[in-house]
Order: sequence, then C-alpha cells, then structure tokens
Amino acid sequence: MQAHSHAVGPRHRPFLGTPAHDQRNDLLFVDGREYILTMMPKLPARISTGLDSLDDTIDALRSGDNVVWQVDSIDDYRFFASRFADRALQQGRRVVYFRFADTAPVVDSDSGIMTYHLNADSGFEYISTEVYSIVTREGEGVFYVFDPLSDLLLAWATDLMIGNFFTIVCPYLYQLNTVAYFALLRNRHSFKTVARIRETTQLLLDVYNAGSHIYLHPLKVKGRHSPTMFLPHLNKDGSFIPVTSSADTTHLLRIITGKSAESTTRNLDYWDRLFIHAQELVSRSPSRMERKKVLDHLCQIMIGREERILALARQYLTLEDVLAIKSRLIGTGYVGGKAAGMLIARNMLAFDRSFPWSQYLEPHDSFFIGSDVFYTYIVENGWWKLLMEQKTKEGYFRAARVLRENMLEGTFPDEIEEQFWRLIEYFGQSPIIIRSSSLLEDAFGNAFAGKYESIFSVNQGSPEERYRQFTHSVRRVFASTMQEDALAYRLQRGLDTHDEQMALLVQRVSGSYRKNLFFPDLAGVGMSYNTFTWRKDLDPKAGMLRLVMGLGTRAVNRVENDYPRVVSLDYPHLQPQSGYKEQRKYSQRHVDVLDIARNRLQTRPTDSILDAMGINLELIGSRDYGDEHEYDTSRLNAGEKYILTFDRLLSQTRFPEIMRRLLKTLEHNYHYPVDVEFTVNFADNDEFQINLVQCRPLQTKKQGKRIAIPSRISAASILFRSQGNFMGTTAIRQIKRIIYVKPRQYSSLSLSRKYGTARLIGKLNKQITDREACPTLLIGPGRWGTTTPALGVPVGFSEINHMSAIVEMATATGSLTPELSFGTHFFQDLVETDIFYVALFPGDKTCRFNEEILTDGENHLPSLLPDEKGYEDVLVVRDLEEGNFVLIADIISRKVICYNSLKTDQ
Repeated sequence: MQAHSHAVGPRHRPFLGTPAHDQRNDLLFVDGREYILTMMPKLPARISTGLDSLDDTIDALRSGDNVVWQVDSIDDYRFFASRFADRALQQGRRVVYFRFADTAPVVDSDSGIMTYHLNADSGFEYISTEVYSIVTREGEGVFYVFDPLSDLLLAWATDLMIGNFFTIVCPYLYQLNTVAYFALLRNRHSFKTVARIRETTQLLLDVYNAGSHIYLHPLKVKGRHSPTMFLPHLNKDGSFIPVTSSADTTHLLRIITGKSAESTTRNLDYWDRLFIHAQELVSRSPSRMERKKVLDHLCQIMIGREERILALARQYLTLEDVLAIKSRLIGTGYVGGKAAGMLIARNMLAFDRSFPWSQYLEPHDSFFIGSDVFYTYIVENGWWKLLMEQKTKEGYFRAARVLRENMLEGTFPDEIEEQFWRLIEYFGQSPIIIRSSSLLEDAFGNAFAGKYESIFSVNQGSPEERYRQFTHSVRRVFASTMQEDALAYRLQRGLDTHDEQMALLVQRVSGSYRKNLFFPDLAGVGMSYNTFTWRKDLDPKAGMLRLVMGLGTRAVNRVENDYPRVVSLDYPHLQPQSGYKEQRKYSQRHVDVLDIARNRLQTRPTDSILDAMGINLELIGSRDYGDEHEYDTSRLNAGEKYILTFDRLLSQTRFPEIMRRLLKTLEHNYHYPVDVEFTVNFADNDEFQINLVQCRPLQTKKQGKRIAIPSRISAASILFRSQGNFMGTTAIRQIKRIIYVKPRQYSSLSLSRKYGTARLIGKLNKQITDREACPTLLIGPGRWGTTTPALGVPVGFSEINHMSAIVEMATATGSLTPELSFGTHFFQDLVETDIFYVALFPGDKTCRFNEEILTDGENHLPSLLPDEKGYEDVLVVRDLEEGNFVLIADIISRKVICYNSLKTDQ
C-alpha cells in the first residue's frame, strides 16, 4: 500500500512556505526549516462529504479543497459538517475542530475529533497566528471544521477582518493538502466580503430553507463541472435532485430573492450596521441603560483593549462622541492609544464645569485611520507569512528588517484610497501631521514615547502631489512598527507577542501663516508630576513644562546645542540656571517651522523668526543686551536681540496657572500622573488658546524616603559625587560592571570610529541578559543617544536599554555637555526601563570624578568582544568585585554618589 507523509511535530514553527517533501529522509522542508514526518495512508483522489448523493452532485471533494457553506442557520451548517467529520473519522482520518463561537458546537468533539478552543475577543492577530501555528503543527492531509466565520463578527465587528482571515488561512490549508469546512450566515456580510471569499475558496455552496424543503445551490466548484452541477438541488430523503423545470426554478429563485431582499442593508459591512443602529438609537431618545449598552460595545470595538483606558472612555465619551469619531474614521477598527488619549482628555476638560475651558482650548478636527487598515495593508500586499516569521524568536529582528522595507513600497486597497482622497480634499493645503496611534501606545506603563513615527506634512502642491505625500507618510508610520528601537522596547517589556496594530491620528497642525512659514507661537510638553526638582523648595506635585517657540519637536526631543525653557509650575519664574551667562547659554537658539514655499520642515535661527511672529516679543523673550553690545562693537547693524526666556509669559499672565490646572484636572480624572503635548497661539491682545494634542499616563517614580549617604568615605574610594544633577527618586544600587568612554580619546576619533564606538556599546549591552545579575553603569562624554557624534555617543536606545544607570559627563572644553532632559522621549525611556540618570559637570565645585579608578584596573573589553580590535584606548570595561561599588542618590538632599564600599572609612 502506498504511504503519504504527515507532519506532526515541527522543530520550528510557524510554517511559512510551500512544503517540499524529501521521502528519502522522511523530512519536510519549509523555507529551509526542517519538520519531522510520520507515515499515514495517502489521500484518495476523491474525498467524501459524508453524503453520497452530494458527492455525486459536486463530483466529491479533492485534496486542498476549502468548502464555504452559505446558510440561513447554524443548524443547516451543522447537518453538513457533522456528516463530513463522521465519515472522515470512519476512514481513519484526523479531524480538527476550531472552536471560537458561543453557540452549540457544529460537530461532536467527544467522537475523536481534536478540538482547539480559541478566544475571538483576543483579536484578529491572535486568532490568525494561533490557527497558523496549529495547522503547521498538525501538518498535511488533516480535515478541518471551523465554527461559522460570522461568529467572529461579534468580537471583530468588521467584515474586512473576516475577509483578511480567510485570505490568510485558505491558501495555506490548500498548500497542506487539507480539506476544510467554513460557514457564512446569510445576510450577515457585505457583498464585497462574500465576493472576496468566493474568489479565494475552492467551493462555495448556498443552502436555503424554502418552506419545508432544503435546497443546495453550488455557486463555485473549482475544477469540476457537469450539465446540472450549478443548478439548485432539492434535498429529498437524503438525495440531492437538480431542479431542472423552469417553473420550479423560477418559483425557487423568487423565494431566494425574497430572502435576500429582507435585509436592505446587506451590502453594508457589519461595522456600518452597528453604527447605523447607534445613530437610530440616538434619534429616538433611548433610555440610559440602552445608551450605556451600545456605548460600551462601540468603545470595545473602536477605542481599544487596555482596560483602564477603556474605563475612562466609557466614563468621558458619549454615544454622540463615538458617532462623531466614526464619521471621521477611515477604514474600521481601533483608533489607537494616542487618539484615545487625546479624545478622552479633551472631554475630561469639557466635563469640568468649574472652569471655562472652552475659552482657552482650541478645537480639533482630526481624522482617524482605523487599525484594521494596517493588517489589511499587510494581507493585501502578501506579507502575512513574513509577519508570522517576524513573530518567531529567530526572525524577530531579521524578518522585521525585510518587512519594514516592504512596507515602505506597498499599495492600498481601492476603497481605502478613496477614503484617503476624502481626507486630502477636506484639509486642502492646510499643513497636517500624521501621527502613530498603535493599540499598545500611550497606555498605562507603556508610553512608546518616540518609538513610532509622527510626520509633519506641509501638504502643498497639486491634489495628486499632496496625495502622494500623504500615502508616503502613512507607509512610513506603518513601517516604523518594525524599527529596531520599537521592537527592542516591546521585547524588553514582554510585549513582543502582543497584538500590536498601528492606527493613525491625522491632525491639522496648530499655528498661523507668517509669510512663507507656518508654525504655532509656542509648543511644549507638560507633566503633572515633576521629578526634576532642582531646588529643595520645589514641589514635585506641582508639575512642570518644557516650553519652546515654534513646533514642539524641540520640546519632546533632545536637540543638539538647543535648550527649551524648563518650568516648575509652583515657581514658574525660576530657572535651573543661575546668572545671565548660563541662562543665555542654555536657551533656545533655533525654531522648527514648516516652510510653505519649499514644502518641508525646516529649522531656522530664532533671530530670523522673531520679526515675523506678530506678537509682543517682550512676552516670550528678554533683551540680550550683551549680544547687542557685541554687535555694536563690531559695527554691525543688528537691531534688538532677544533671549527666549518666556519670563513675562510665566510671571505676568495666567498661562502657568491654567497649565497647572489643566494638568491637575487630567491627573485627578486619570487617577494617575499625566504627560501632555500642547501648542499655544496668541491673539492681538496677548490672549491665548491652548491646543491639547496628546495626553497619556506618565510613568514616574514617586519621591522615596531619605537615604543617609555615609559621611566618612575616603576620597580615594569615590568614583563620582555630585549634587542636584540627577533624575529619578531616592535610589541605592549595586554596580558590578562599569563601561566607560574616555572623553579626550573619544573626541579625537574619526566620525566612523565614533559610530563604531556606539555599536560596540550596543554589543556589550546585548550581552547583559539579566540586569539584576550584572547591574551595569555606563559613563560617557556629552549626550547619550545624540544624532550628532560631536556632541556625544550616537547610540540608539536599544543599545543601552539593559544598563542600570547612565552618566553623561561634561568635558573640559565644553564641547560635550549633558542635558537634563526631563520630559523628553529619551527621559521617558529611562523611567520606564528603570535606568538611573546622572549628569556630571567636573568643573562644578559640588562635583568630583575619579577617572583613575576606571583606568588603573584591567580592561575586559578584549575578552568580552575578542573580534573587535583597536578600541581599548577609548572604551574601558571594568568588572568589579561583587557588591563593592554602590550608587546612592538622596532625593531630599539632591546628592548622588558612587563609591567602593569596601574602601570606605565607615
């Protein structure tokens, strides 16, 4: 008897390609991967449906067939599926049942059928990935029965994802020579979805209940044909008899047509029907319970899955709000974390009757691109197998690089393109920003700060040019889900296997035209809790701001040679810097603007922008008399010069009071500290409006109890000590390894070797598999993570994310200077990853740094990275005796010290 191989135990999964069988070794190879095989009887050419008369009608089934039943009720599907499974079991076949519905089973799982229970509420990616993995494990020649696909609508709420699921699963089952049964409940799905499934499947069979009779009507039977195959067939005593009489056919089709006409919205997606029902409910003044029930359901399918955010949405969004979101939604699915945070925060303020927020808040007219568009983009472009490979441990980073490049070049479905055009026509030539708003983004504990792209579009040119700019930006944001920093962030936080779909938030850029430029007067970030209290009398609970002129990019990012104004909202007139020279040095010198003429984001010197502001410059700046004097002595006609201090704004207007109130209102309603992004625009009378563009929970460390720093520590044992220049709370940490980049040697390196130094640190970082077992202190000149090697070491955050503490150190020349960047994406990364931060200024009288402790011992770099040569003079790695070195920080005294505890006098 002939034999056929059946894959039952993959050594690697999921199965990612077309199988190639090597009978000599009884192995199955898939894309270079090896699967163990066992022997099973070869499938016959004709496979029974379990009903002999039906076999005759459709010329039986074939290996690889996917059979879709379109039925009036689950009972009709159960009739055919149970007979198919029973016959397969009688013939010794392996039958697998995928169970995801709450209704009664369609086959008897106690009869020897292997049943897999899947939770549809876990989402499209979960179900698709699980099915893919199980089918891989089960291997070739297995028979499958699925619960009706229509039941997935209750969890997914959209036909689009039903079509995506079938488009993924059906061809894969065909490759494995299986036979699979699926079902659709009639009039539950749009014409487009049924057409998409019809195009993909091998058999599509209609089953009708017409009075007391059941009719079967084959609509598609691939590779088979007979004179009567595609006629309706009457099921009479177990036999399927073709209806050949024209009168009988006309009568039957009239009944069938009447059934289809019963649902006037059949051509609509299930998603649309839900919202039509909600709109009808609103129009007839429903009861409070009715509204709540519908609102809860719509929030579940549109806002997100994060329970705490979902609870806030139910509390602060109304049914009318959700319908308004739907009217501006492209595609279907979730609006994502960033969009949800913005919408909820705005409503929190609108619900606050104790303050006239409408007077101070700028309205929004944002659009939303639903998360289902992201997966549809992947499925329609044929990248799902690549995404499944990216989900494996081996392919997590490798496949992501390929997928990211692919995603920059894909095409969108026609219906999505049509909706993109609607957005382009709405905004016209107004500048817009296309912002990431993924499912996991801006959640409690997972901010994803700066991990995904947000792209300004100046939005100039012909409609076709503006459309191309927009779709290119959408592709870039989608592709940013596969950036290494984002992947490392997800991996470190245990989110690498979570469903992460990318929705988008498209916002009109807040600001005004100034000749050929467009920008807001001011922008910034605000935190309701301030851990950068540089003086003892500052209250962390008062909150803080990072404030800049122009676009807010300079507030959220660490920008080379530029500094925002840092504002503690209990004493807004105070600055961290003391004295005119320091304030001048640590001020904003450049402004990010949108250049309308050049159709791009540009950076301009502040002096070239101030004249075009059209506001009272004394409000945001202070006269720079020293700079004016320098220009006068060089006989240049420079005019008045300003330093951007924002002193009058902060001391003589209600702006800091209102921002403090805004942050506290949001924090109170979130029951958690918050982080916001905002813009500010002035009217002629110095009145202003605030545009709240983002709000999310702020991950922070609360102020701890005081730690007594030992008073009798020998100077020789101190690696460094400082006062007031660290971020975080009270801490005490053991240090077992120190990585040190020598400032003078680093400064003399070529550009390529500076980048090489950064990559070496990344390799050392990757070797730290357990931060508790090897707590590591990283010390280097200037700014970690800079994009300009002349100002620091250009590492990505994924190259330092396993460190326990990092130190930025100023150099004697002043060319490499730290930035205490509380409020930036970089700082948020440090807080979420629990990395302690210290800035050292060796020229300061409160600072001490003893380099000899690092350079006198053995450098372990050659033994840790034996293939990397020529960096020993620049990069030092010291492995310390266990428990010797300790880092202590006291938030009360603002003192921090790192020393060898074995050599202390106490």
